[in-house]
Amino acid sequence: MFRKVGIAALLLLGASLTASAEVVPERKALQVVNDVTTQVRRYTRFTIFDDVNVRIGQNGEATLTGAVTMPFKKDDIGRKAGEIAGVREVQNLVDVLPVSQYDESLRVRIARAIYGNSAFWQYGAMANPPIHIIVDRGHVTLTGVVNSNADRMLARSLAVGFGELSVTNELRTDAEMRSH
Repeated sequence: MFRKVGIAALLLLGASLTASAEVVPERKALQVVNDVTTQVRRYTRFTIFDDVNVRIGQNGEATLTGAVTMPFKKDDIGRKAGEIAGVREVQNLVDVLPVSQYDESLRVRIARAIYGNSAFWQYGAMANPPIHIIVDRGHVTLTGVVNSNADRMLARSLAVGFGELSVTNELRTDAEMRSH
């Protein structure tokens, strides 16, 4: 009698384990975005001269946008995003910036001006400095997150005067990021 009850209990337990394994809760899109973003930041070749943005669709499709300085970075980042739990498909729309000594010189000079300024030493000391300097054919775009509007305006003013064709300031403050 106990043997029959024990076998029946094991069968029920096995059936319930199988059913629960099939019903895996979907990961929330925000968590998937955070995981992909963390993976991008941890990529050893991701620098302040690269910028990648992540958007996750309802069905787990990850859309990557932004710009990187080398083609292999685009490929590596796309592959790493596809390995994250909850990502079912990756649409890699990241642009590869053209190779140019002029652009490279602008990147370095602007980075020195911004991160060499005492107001930005705290940012430069971070493992992943938050201000990114994207230079495409002489056009500069500043992206990332800073503490205040004053920091945003100062970074823009420090990025001017190096022979750039234009400067677009897409820096956001911590408060703006929290409100979105």
